[in-house]
Amino acid sequence: MTSERLEAFSDGILAIIITIMVLQLEAPKETTFKCLYKMTPIFLSYVVSFLYISIYWNHHHQLFKIAKKINGKILWANLNLLFWLSLIPFTTSWIGKNHIENVPVILYGVVFIMSEISFLFLKYNIIQLHGKDSSVGKDLRINKSNLLFFGIQIIGLLLMGINDYIPLSCFLIAGIVKVVELKKVYDYMLVKLQ
Repeated sequence: MTSERLEAFSDGILAIIITIMVLQLEAPKETTFKCLYKMTPIFLSYVVSFLYISIYWNHHHQLFKIAKKINGKILWANLNLLFWLSLIPFTTSWIGKNHIENVPVILYGVVFIMSEISFLFLKYNIIQLHGKDSSVGKDLRINKSNLLFFGIQIIGLLLMGINDYIPLSCFLIAGIVKVVELKKVYDYMLVKLQ
């Protein structure tokens, strides 16, 4: 299998995940702003989840623009990532329907953390295949923003007892950290491709 075929397969799965999330959004039966306010947890969890899926889709795309070779370990690491990402619609719906209760938020955070660990494991396997000293190995090195990403998410989960919206805010901030990292990746790729 070529990296392009793996990327296309993953794109299809991510598109299905986003479609499932959209289909779980139900329009309110009333036509007031008050009913929209009641939907804040549902909409907020959807926005954060959509951001994360978008981030992983973008990172995945860039990852396979750099890596041209794949093997069985990479295939399984990719499926592991897709597994964790496929749980995002479930946890998003669970948070929204239960108005940001503790257990759904904990599972939501665990799914995000496991998605990132899975993505790092995928990168690690690609680096192993190409070699640490190869241009791919140097391009894909793991950076400090990954630690910041994990730290913000864990802080959010630890502060959950103070306010129900703190974890979602932290997940959103962590997502913004990943978007900043993604911009650096794009800038780097533009320079490298010229």
